[in-house]
Amino acid sequence: MSLSPWLKSPFTDLTGAIVSHQWYGACADMEMKALDCLEAYGLDRGLKKCDPLIRDFTECALKIKQFKRMNAIRWERNRQYWAGERSKEDRWSKSPTHDSY
Repeated sequence: MSLSPWLKSPFTDLTGAIVSHQWYGACADMEMKALDCLEAYGLDRGLKKCDPLIRDFTECALKIKQFKRMNAIRWERNRQYWAGERSKEDRWSKSPTHDSY
């Protein structure tokens, strides 16, 4: 994982904030905690010390576990349908009622 640019210049300092999650709401706090930790320990030592924060931020930004879980549910429902355990009407769950949240 590369967190530092290969070539550091004033241009990279100016444009580095463009690719940031601070504009969005969901992962802004996690990104800030990870970057504060990296700033405190430095890049080389921070990659080891701040690894849990970096992994949490990466999961929040990319949602890899969520997509894997969604695909596993989809494959299991298809397997149940192909095995005859689910009917065609019951293949996908019904949407929740409007007052269930």
